Amino acid sequence: MVTCVSLLLFLSVFLLPTLTGGTHEGATASGDIIIGGIFPFHDDVEENTTIVPPHEAKCVRFNSNALNSGLAMINTVELVNQSPSLSRLGLKLGYRIQDSCSDVTTALRAINGLRKQGEAAGGSLPPITSIVGASSSEISIAVARQLNLELIPQISHSSTATILSDKKRFPGFLRTVPSDLYQTKAMVRLMEDSGWSWVGVVIADNDYGRSALNALLAQTSKRGICVAFKETIPNSLSDPDYSSAVTRVANVILTNPRVKVVVAFVTAPHMEVLLPKLKALEDKQEESASGGRVWLASDGWSSTPEVARNLDLESIGQVVGFTFKSSNLESYRQYLQRLNETKEEERRRNPFLDEFLEIGELDLEELGKKSQAQTVFSVELAVRALAQAVIGVCSSRNCTQKSIEPWEVLRALKQGMEFQQDGETYFFDKNGEINLGYKVTLWNSKEGKVQVGDIVAEYLPFNDSFTHTILPSAAYLTDLKEVVSRCSESCLPGQIKQTFEGQQHTCCYKCINCTENHYSNSTDMDYCLACDTDREWSDKGSSRCIPKTLEYFSWDDGFAVVLLTLAALGILLSLLVGALFLHQRHTPVVKAAGGGLCQVILLSLIGSFISAMVFVGKPSDLTCKVRQVLFGLSFTLCVSCILVKSLKILLAFQLNPALGQVFRRLYQPLVIVCGCLVLQLLTCLLWLLLLSSPRVERKTQATSVLAECHEGSDVAFGVMLSYIAVLALVCFLCAFKGRKLPQKYNEAKFITFGMLLYLISWAIFVPVYINTSGKYLPAVEMVVILISSYGILCCHFLPKCYIILFRKEHNTKDAFIQDVHNYAFRGLDTVSVSECNSPEDKCTGPPFTIGLPSTFLPRPHTPTAPRQVPAGSQGYLNRHTHLRRCTST
Repeated sequence: MVTCVSLLLFLSVFLLPTLTGGTHEGATASGDIIIGGIFPFHDDVEENTTIVPPHEAKCVRFNSNALNSGLAMINTVELVNQSPSLSRLGLKLGYRIQDSCSDVTTALRAINGLRKQGEAAGGSLPPITSIVGASSSEISIAVARQLNLELIPQISHSSTATILSDKKRFPGFLRTVPSDLYQTKAMVRLMEDSGWSWVGVVIADNDYGRSALNALLAQTSKRGICVAFKETIPNSLSDPDYSSAVTRVANVILTNPRVKVVVAFVTAPHMEVLLPKLKALEDKQEESASGGRVWLASDGWSSTPEVARNLDLESIGQVVGFTFKSSNLESYRQYLQRLNETKEEERRRNPFLDEFLEIGELDLEELGKKSQAQTVFSVELAVRALAQAVIGVCSSRNCTQKSIEPWEVLRALKQGMEFQQDGETYFFDKNGEINLGYKVTLWNSKEGKVQVGDIVAEYLPFNDSFTHTILPSAAYLTDLKEVVSRCSESCLPGQIKQTFEGQQHTCCYKCINCTENHYSNSTDMDYCLACDTDREWSDKGSSRCIPKTLEYFSWDDGFAVVLLTLAALGILLSLLVGALFLHQRHTPVVKAAGGGLCQVILLSLIGSFISAMVFVGKPSDLTCKVRQVLFGLSFTLCVSCILVKSLKILLAFQLNPALGQVFRRLYQPLVIVCGCLVLQLLTCLLWLLLLSSPRVERKTQATSVLAECHEGSDVAFGVMLSYIAVLALVCFLCAFKGRKLPQKYNEAKFITFGMLLYLISWAIFVPVYINTSGKYLPAVEMVVILISSYGILCCHFLPKCYIILFRKEHNTKDAFIQDVHNYAFRGLDTVSVSECNSPEDKCTGPPFTIGLPSTFLPRPHTPTAPRQVPAGSQGYLNRHTHLRRCTST
């Protein structure tokens, strides 16, 4: 019996590979349930340039990293076999591990051999129920298609191609690492964080490289990151064009000096050739750019610093590696220590270990130090998952009597089964993946030797994206951000990017300033944002909008201060003159000026000065209405009173007898003043109540908002001003006719000058007001109001104030009588108080007073001897009347 069992084992280990397709001898261990394994224990196969019958290719270049993966699987199987769960079921796991030699054909031959070994042994050997591996995506894709025929579950520990997430095409494929989709997302996130927008990509010409490239391009296009070049290296190192391809890639990198970041989705053997070639070509150049270059290393080589060989980091540049999650290697290293003691026995059933020891470059202790923690961890997860699936299936039935089917294991794996490793719980997601995120490492140099440094950051999956955690050891981030990898210089706030016509990459551009009323508030913006021109503005090249200032004729404006001072001075002068006239109300000068009528004029002037002050300050609907109405009524009252005085002079001295009798009966001062004022009041009421009344209007200007009064109805505004102008014109005409009155009574001269000044100023005002805009528009009308008011104040009152204060000798009865006497007998035109045909004639009209002091009026006529008239004056007196008071006799 023992002889038969020994014979079967001999056939299964040594002869069956030849009978079932000529596969390499593999590492095996018996068990009730067999787990297959396939790892790249060699980097390549010998190139055969001639056509020969199908045969097993010779594998070359032993890969000690793959031996770590195989030994990690063996260790985990042995640990699982010691678990109470399997012992309770009376089951033991076995394994059969084969070499893919990093070649698809060899891998398929090995898988075919693993599947048929049980059949070739007459069914005495259990068939494989699952596969751990392969390492590369290209081999995993090919193997998965073959295993799909029998739904044999395959769990890869390092194949990351995105295509393998498609469960329709690969229903039996699972993996303990995330897909390249997440790796590229993490890389692009790092590019964004570091401000790199101009990068290069180097890939291996296999499914892994192409899949990673497609995933990366999809991510960079969304984030505004441009790929300057995409270069491919042949997958097989024995390819005849391999050397020339590597040289081409190195030249492309060197001819793009602005590309400081290169992403490499390749394997360690590729980088072992590329880095020295790049260094050799760079040494021929005058300036070296390696020191400023950053390599983003994919999981294919990020944990293999041996690719640097004799190069240092100064020659290579900074290497930022993306690796998978790892665990404590203590268990695995303890296994290596035990294996070191029993290695002779293990060598017989593990030809890969035997080959490693034969080469003698490393011992098992050094192998453990060289092991990649994330790879060992991923292999351990795969074995633990398969073991838990077996336990799940066999818990409901006796698997020692009825063998377990591969599809049953697959079903258990996909039903949300959970398993544990190092005290943590894991499970496969809907895509058959365990996405634990990525760890970022930075290579460093110790004692002149390049090595993988500490983990400086983690990118953890979150809502189909990544959140990143910067660890305390991440001081490198500051250095990385100083690396500028851009096609064009960054556009500052206030500028936008403008791509050149026909330019392929949007990252190559020139910076142009935003136009007026547009801005950009961050760097490298593609378009300018518009300001809300109703409230904001901006200059060319602005990084923000500036709130528009509210502009109006303000109190603190220098010009406004001057005008307000003049208005206040006018009010003060009016009050002082009014007080003086009130005090001197019984004097001849005040009585001749109009007496109480002067107080009304001064009061109206005060109203005009106050209305001028309302033109200053922030306008409101109320102030807009008040300022025009107050001025209109005040100045109408003022001009009406002056009109009364003008008519009184005209009636007294200039009208012929026929018209004089009529106009004297019609002359009613109070009625005239009230009538003129009522007409203006009606105009203002129509303006305010029925027509469009004055209101505040805001006009948007380039950098400000102008708050001004809109007069509403221009017709009403024009009628108000025109009405005052008509009254002023009548005053002017009446006063002009009486301009040669006696000096003491000569109001006509001052009225003429005051009204002329008013008419001229307002005639100038109209075109200036129409053609002026801006905050100083109110100042135009304010100036005219002040000129008009000061004109009347100065012309009507200041000369009389001068006489009252400084020429008191002229403010007497005798002075006035003498003035009238002198005027009557000078050889000039004269004016009469009453019209008589001759000095002896009786007056035909009633007595009439022109505002002279009553004591100055000539007494009733008493016949006396005729006075001698100067020669030549008799004809003059015959043509005109005498200045005297006539009474009926």
